[in-house]
Amino acid sequence: MKIAYSPCPNDTFIYHAWAHGLVPDAPPLDITYADINITNDLAANTNDFDIIKISYAALPWVLEKYTLLPCGGALGRGCGPLVLTKQANGDSRDPSSLIGKRVAIPSDRSTAYLLFRLWASQQVKGAIDIQIMPFEKIMPAVRDGIIDAGLVIHEARFTYQDYGLQLVADLGRWWESDTGLPIPLGAIVAKRGLDISSITQWIRSSLEYAWKNPDVSREYILQHAQEMSYDVAKAHIELYVNSFSFNLGEEGFAAVKTLLRRAVDELLIPGFNQDLLYI
Repeated sequence: MKIAYSPCPNDTFIYHAWAHGLVPDAPPLDITYADINITNDLAANTNDFDIIKISYAALPWVLEKYTLLPCGGALGRGCGPLVLTKQANGDSRDPSSLIGKRVAIPSDRSTAYLLFRLWASQQVKGAIDIQIMPFEKIMPAVRDGIIDAGLVIHEARFTYQDYGLQLVADLGRWWESDTGLPIPLGAIVAKRGLDISSITQWIRSSLEYAWKNPDVSREYILQHAQEMSYDVAKAHIELYVNSFSFNLGEEGFAAVKTLLRRAVDELLIPGFNQDLLYI
């Protein structure tokens, strides 16, 4: 079974057991490791994968051929993207200071960017020069003055101060305050026509194994963690792997539906059949 997910610790933690043949009756996995901006494009433009990790923001482009799974993704509280600038005097923490500035983002179909645009429509209210950049290059670029601000994800929330950067906005905090809902970040989708019930069970079994045996996956996680320390990787897992990873539930689906409905209303994503979210 062909699967694509990121090399980030939350994904390698969840899928370690299945990837290593530790989930009973689950088929072997043919794994492609790729950042979310790449998997978003792969899901939309190819039919190469049976299961693939994408941004929730990318769902409208793939739901005709993929089913949203109720597990295996990243959704939670206190884990949203951050808007960062270089530490300086003046009004650099004022959202309106971003008007006319160069802001780097990791992907134009990421949930992070969708949240940024929804936030900016309320808080910035002016044109911003958006530049797409691999997420691992964003903080160095802000530090070095190549760009004015950056939208960062993942473990950057634990390390941005090491780059001399300061927080302009925590988009997760803004989203939770505005909606009362958790932040939907990364989704797992599977091809329509496959045995969705079995795939869901295999993912949940893999996650249950990881929770019961947290140290077994350590080598696998660090192998793909891009020189991240284990302490940072562990903090990453604790933040992004939670009860929603096991089951989205009503609250999780409500968060996804609210995000996409707002984005459609703001003309940020194309309209789509929302009934497909539940099929």
